[in-house]
Amino acid sequence: MMDNEPELDGTGALRPPPIRGRGAAGNPPNRFESIAYTPDADADPEDAAKPATQYLADRSKSIITYNDSPDVPFEASLNPYRGCEHGCIYCYARPTHEYLGFSSGLDFETRIMVKEDAPALLRKELASARWTPKELAIAGVTDAYQPIERRLELTRQCLEVLLDFRNPVGIVTKNRLITRDIDPLSELAGLNAASVYISVTSLDPGLTRALEPRTSVPAQRLEAIARLREAGVPVGVLIAPVIPALTDEFLLNILQAARDAGAQFAGYVVLRLPHAVKELFETWLRQHFPDRAEKVLNRIRSMRGGELDTSEFGMRMCGEGPYAQEINSLFHVGCRRAGLALEGPTLSTASFRRCEADGQLTLFD
Repeated sequence: MMDNEPELDGTGALRPPPIRGRGAAGNPPNRFESIAYTPDADADPEDAAKPATQYLADRSKSIITYNDSPDVPFEASLNPYRGCEHGCIYCYARPTHEYLGFSSGLDFETRIMVKEDAPALLRKELASARWTPKELAIAGVTDAYQPIERRLELTRQCLEVLLDFRNPVGIVTKNRLITRDIDPLSELAGLNAASVYISVTSLDPGLTRALEPRTSVPAQRLEAIARLREAGVPVGVLIAPVIPALTDEFLLNILQAARDAGAQFAGYVVLRLPHAVKELFETWLRQHFPDRAEKVLNRIRSMRGGELDTSEFGMRMCGEGPYAQEINSLFHVGCRRAGLALEGPTLSTASFRRCEADGQLTLFD
C-alpha cells in the first residue's frame, strides 16, 4: 500500500492516513457542536498531509485556575497556551479544545491559543491581597515548553514573575527546552520553591516520534534531568502515560535511566482516553501497530471495567484490576531498586514576598 493511502477500519469506513509530524490524522466531531467539517474530496492531498500550525490570541482575563480534584496533587495552576503542538496522540487534554469550538484531533495540535498577557496577568493576581501563597503548577493541561515557547518565552517570563514574588512552582514537561530556564529555576530551588518532573514515556526514539511527534527524544529528556540536577533543581521522572502492551516494557529501564541521570523521585499515570481521545488513539494504534492493537485495547479495557476509559475519581490515574496492580507493583519495585522517592519535595511559601503589580515590593512586606 502506498504511503498516505487511506485504509478501511473495522467497520468498513475510511481510516485517514498518518500525517508526518502530527499525532492525529484528522478531526473527529466536536461533542458540543451539531455541525462537523468534512474535507472536500477534491482538496489537494498535499495540503492535508502538511497542516500548518496557527497561533491565535487568547484574551483570557485571568491566568491562575483552580481545581479540587482528589486525583490532582495541586490546587492552582497556570497554562500560557491552550492546545499543544507536541501532538501526543494520547493527551487527556485534547477534549478541552472542544470548549473553544475546535476538535480534539488536528485542531488541538495545529490551532494553538496563546495567552500573550500571561506574565502581566500572573503579576496582577499574585500582587492581589486575595492571593494566598501556594504552589503553582505549570503545564497542568498542555506543555508550557512546546515549540512556540522557544520564540515567545511566555513561560520564562512567568517564571521571572514567580521569582520576583518567590512563589513556589512545580513543572511537568516533555521538552528539554526547560533547561533554557535553569537560572530562575535554580534561584527558586534555593528557596525550596521549585521542582520539576520530566515526563518520559519510552526509551525508543522511533516509538517516541510516532507517539509524541514534536517532543524531545528520550535521550534529550534524560539530559534535561541531568542538567537540572547539576543546577540544584529538585527533579524527578514522570512515566505518563503507561500504555499497556506498548510502553509498559520500558518502565523499569526508564526508572533506572532517570536515576542514573540524576532524578530523585518518580511518579506514573496509566493511560487515560477521555471522550474523542478514545477514537483518536485507536485510529493511531491501528495505523502504527496493527499487529498488537487488539492486545493493547483489551489490556486497557481490563483496567477500565471493560471500557476504554473511566472518569471515576481514585481510578482515573491508576486503573483497577490485576494488570493495574501489576504495573503498580512493578513501579514500586523499580523505584526501590533505583533509589527513587515516590513523591517530590514539599515546596515552601516561607520566602514569599508580595510585590506591587508594577514589580515593586510592597512597603511593609
